[in-house]
Amino acid sequence: MHILAALFIDSIDVRQVPGPSTRLDLLGVQFSAPAPAPLPLTWAPHLCVVVHCAPTEPTNAALEVQFLRDGEQIARNVQPLEVEQGKFNYRLVRAEMEFTEYGTVEAHCRIDLGPVTVVPYTLLPPPGG
Repeated sequence: MHILAALFIDSIDVRQVPGPSTRLDLLGVQFSAPAPAPLPLTWAPHLCVVVHCAPTEPTNAALEVQFLRDGEQIARNVQPLEVEQGKFNYRLVRAEMEFTEYGTVEAHCRIDLGPVTVVPYTLLPPPGG
Protein backbone atom coordinates (compact mmCIF):
# COMPACT_ATOMS: atom_id res chain seq x y z
CA MET A 1 0.00 0.00 0.00
CA HIS A 2 1.32 3.47 -0.79
CA ILE A 3 0.37 7.14 -0.57
CA LEU A 4 -0.74 8.75 -3.83
CA ALA A 5 -1.42 12.23 -2.43
CA ALA A 6 -1.67 14.09 0.85
CA LEU A 7 -3.20 17.57 0.86
CA PHE A 8 -4.79 19.97 3.32
CA ILE A 9 -8.38 20.64 2.21
CA ASP A 10 -11.60 22.39 3.20
CA SER A 11 -13.82 19.44 2.26
CA ILE A 12 -14.18 16.34 0.14
CA ASP A 13 -17.07 15.09 -1.96
CA VAL A 14 -17.27 11.47 -3.09
CA ARG A 15 -19.46 10.85 -6.13
CA GLN A 16 -20.26 7.94 -8.39
CA VAL A 17 -20.02 8.22 -12.16
CA PRO A 18 -21.32 5.73 -14.74
CA GLY A 19 -19.59 2.38 -14.53
CA PRO A 20 -17.54 1.08 -11.61
CA SER A 21 -15.85 4.41 -11.02
CA THR A 22 -15.72 6.89 -8.15
CA ARG A 23 -14.60 10.52 -8.10
CA LEU A 24 -13.05 12.37 -5.18
CA ASP A 25 -13.66 16.10 -5.42
CA LEU A 26 -11.15 17.82 -3.14
CA LEU A 27 -12.34 21.33 -2.34
CA GLY A 28 -10.24 24.18 -1.04
CA VAL A 29 -6.81 22.58 -1.37
CA GLN A 30 -4.44 24.77 0.64
CA PHE A 31 -0.91 25.04 1.91
CA SER A 32 -1.49 28.07 4.13
CA ALA A 33 -4.32 30.00 5.75
CA PRO A 34 -4.77 33.22 7.68
CA ALA A 35 -5.46 32.73 11.37
CA PRO A 36 -9.15 33.27 12.21
CA ALA A 37 -8.20 35.13 15.42
CA PRO A 38 -5.12 36.55 17.14
CA LEU A 39 -2.68 34.15 18.78
CA PRO A 40 -2.57 31.99 20.80
CA LEU A 41 -5.08 29.65 19.19
CA THR A 42 -5.82 26.02 18.43
CA TRP A 43 -5.90 25.21 14.71
CA ALA A 44 -7.11 21.94 13.19
CA PRO A 45 -6.93 21.83 9.38
CA HIS A 46 -8.11 18.71 7.53
CA LEU A 47 -5.46 16.57 5.85
CA CYS A 48 -6.70 14.17 3.16
CA VAL A 49 -4.43 11.18 2.45
CA VAL A 50 -5.23 9.16 -0.70
CA VAL A 51 -3.82 5.63 -0.82
CA HIS A 52 -3.63 2.76 -3.31
CA CYS A 53 -3.24 -0.96 -2.69
CA ALA A 54 -1.57 -2.87 -5.53
CA PRO A 55 -3.09 -6.20 -6.59
CA THR A 56 -0.35 -8.14 -4.78
CA GLU A 57 -0.09 -6.11 -1.56
CA PRO A 58 -1.63 -6.80 1.87
CA THR A 59 -4.99 -5.05 2.35
CA ASN A 60 -4.41 -3.88 5.94
CA ALA A 61 -1.90 -1.33 7.18
CA ALA A 62 -1.55 1.61 9.53
CA LEU A 63 -1.46 5.26 8.48
CA GLU A 64 0.72 7.41 10.72
CA VAL A 65 0.87 11.19 10.51
CA GLN A 66 3.26 13.18 12.66
CA PHE A 67 2.83 16.94 12.76
CA LEU A 68 6.21 18.63 13.27
CA ARG A 69 7.13 22.24 13.94
CA ASP A 70 10.85 23.02 13.76
CA GLY A 71 11.53 19.25 13.94
CA GLU A 72 9.50 18.79 17.15
CA GLN A 73 6.38 16.63 17.19
CA ILE A 74 3.34 18.68 18.24
CA ALA A 75 0.64 16.16 17.29
CA ARG A 76 0.34 12.59 16.02
CA ASN A 77 -2.41 10.47 14.50
CA VAL A 78 -2.35 6.73 13.80
CA GLN A 79 -5.30 4.94 12.22
CA PRO A 80 -5.93 1.60 10.53
CA LEU A 81 -6.27 1.34 6.76
CA GLU A 82 -8.14 -1.34 4.87
CA VAL A 83 -8.03 -1.11 1.09
CA GLU A 84 -9.06 -3.80 -1.36
CA GLN A 85 -6.30 -5.05 -3.63
CA GLY A 86 -6.13 -2.97 -6.80
CA LYS A 87 -8.33 -0.23 -5.26
CA PHE A 88 -7.99 3.24 -3.78
CA ASN A 89 -9.20 4.77 -0.52
CA TYR A 90 -8.65 7.91 1.53
CA ARG A 91 -8.44 8.98 5.14
CA LEU A 92 -9.11 12.34 6.72
CA VAL A 93 -6.67 13.28 9.45
CA ARG A 94 -7.29 16.17 11.81
CA ALA A 95 -4.95 17.20 14.58
CA GLU A 96 -5.57 20.03 17.00
CA MET A 97 -2.40 22.10 17.12
CA GLU A 98 -1.58 24.94 19.47
CA PHE A 99 -0.08 28.03 17.84
CA THR A 100 1.64 30.68 19.94
CA GLU A 101 3.40 32.13 16.90
CA TYR A 102 2.72 32.07 13.17
CA GLY A 103 4.68 29.62 11.09
CA THR A 104 4.82 26.30 9.30
CA VAL A 105 3.91 22.82 10.44
CA GLU A 106 4.87 19.78 8.39
CA ALA A 107 2.65 16.69 8.23
CA HIS A 108 4.88 13.62 7.87
CA CYS A 109 2.66 10.85 6.46
CA ARG A 110 3.60 7.20 6.07
CA ILE A 111 2.04 3.77 5.82
CA ASP A 112 3.46 1.23 8.25
CA LEU A 113 7.18 2.03 8.28
CA GLY A 114 7.32 3.01 4.59
CA PRO A 115 8.53 6.19 2.90
CA VAL A 116 7.45 9.55 4.30
CA THR A 117 5.39 12.08 2.35
CA VAL A 118 5.82 15.59 3.80
CA VAL A 119 3.10 18.23 3.41
CA PRO A 120 3.76 21.77 4.73
CA TYR A 121 1.03 24.00 6.13
CA THR A 122 1.61 27.62 7.19
CA LEU A 123 -0.55 29.61 9.57
CA LEU A 124 -0.39 33.29 8.59
CA PRO A 125 -1.39 36.42 10.53
CA PRO A 126 -5.05 37.39 10.14
CA PRO A 127 -5.86 39.92 7.39
CA GLY A 128 -5.11 43.42 8.61
CA GLY A 129 -3.39 42.01 11.69
